[in-house]
Amino acid sequence: MWASCDGVEYCTFIQYLLPVMELLKKLEILADAAKYDASCASGGAPQRSSRGTDGLGASTGSGVCHSFTPDGRCVSLLKILLTNFCLYDCRYCVNRRTSNVARARFTPEEVVSLTLDFYRRNYIDGLFLSSGVIQSSNYTMEQLVRVAQSLREDHHFRGYIHLKTIPDADPALIAQAGRYADRLSVNIELPTETGLERLAPEKSARTIRLAMGAIRLARDEAESDAKAPRFSPAGQSTQMIVGADETSDSTILQTAETLYGSYRLKRVYYSAFSPIPDSPTALPAQAPPLLREHRLYQADFLLRGYGFRVDELFDKPGNLVLDIDPKLAWALSHRDNFPVDLNRAHARTIARVPGIGMRNAKRLVALRRSRRIRYQDLVQLRCAMDKMKPFVVTADYRPAQADLSTERLRHALTRPPTQLSLL
Repeated sequence: MWASCDGVEYCTFIQYLLPVMELLKKLEILADAAKYDASCASGGAPQRSSRGTDGLGASTGSGVCHSFTPDGRCVSLLKILLTNFCLYDCRYCVNRRTSNVARARFTPEEVVSLTLDFYRRNYIDGLFLSSGVIQSSNYTMEQLVRVAQSLREDHHFRGYIHLKTIPDADPALIAQAGRYADRLSVNIELPTETGLERLAPEKSARTIRLAMGAIRLARDEAESDAKAPRFSPAGQSTQMIVGADETSDSTILQTAETLYGSYRLKRVYYSAFSPIPDSPTALPAQAPPLLREHRLYQADFLLRGYGFRVDELFDKPGNLVLDIDPKLAWALSHRDNFPVDLNRAHARTIARVPGIGMRNAKRLVALRRSRRIRYQDLVQLRCAMDKMKPFVVTADYRPAQADLSTERLRHALTRPPTQLSLL
């Protein structure tokens, strides 16, 4: 069509096309730069196609990730950085000041426009926005707040907004962000203050914790006064990098336990360190096993949802075992607590049985008000039977494995399945 147009129309088309191409290039760079932020993720499931990452159902489109709201809904978010330019030179960060990567920067108006366009096309349910620090912490925070404020006030946007705050920005700016965002995040970066001093000396652990504390106090005030304006109603979260230094899993989870208790965090996210181009020699050359990150999330879930303490999960300081999940590892180390009589035990005790979650534990307690629990009830509830059987007693079942040594039982529970011959 355009080939038959005169020069004026062709120039008009080019003038229209160039800004669109520039915006798409920014989106490509800043969506890719945001993938290292674990506070919103599509999960660790592998791609279903071995031929690539494109196609119907792919979760790797530019800038779109999945997250869960406090009421359990899975929502799609536009996940981008405002800019990947940064004043800081954190050694573990691909966007550090001295990193040789493609750089880009959105204006607040461009982020607002992208968010609204994606939302109207039903691609997303909300926005996750973070940024490198440019000019100053206050300037960067002002830009982030400006995006959220414009979406809420100028465009009456009612979708989900998650803002990653700048810890050393003016507290008034962070307070303003909380009035527009559903959730705020303050990255703790690394599990220990020593690690932060070594790998990100320009950042301060004290400043980070002060920002977390300010958000907690503001949320407490909003919750205690019905007339107070809303403030980050979905709470706050943080992220720490795993494997960038020698910090053990026990120390990582102790830090998480402290954060949950002191600042009422909704989530602590764990991001396995990924080696980056031209990384400093202070960093490991290889990434930690991805399974380590997975085990940390499982242990974290035990802390948040099952009433476990960190000192229960470790006999001594160190890392979680990788070949079995943390709940099974705990059960094998505490054989004297088992088998659990499902017709007598409290729901929280039942939930500590490998293969039984908190929801099924409550269902079992409700069921036994009308009759005794039998083995078939566990099958119907779709409990993980092979993992659960050595640890429970029902009205018609008692485990034959109760007399096995811990070593033999562990071997039986971790033995890979044998492929039967078809011949």
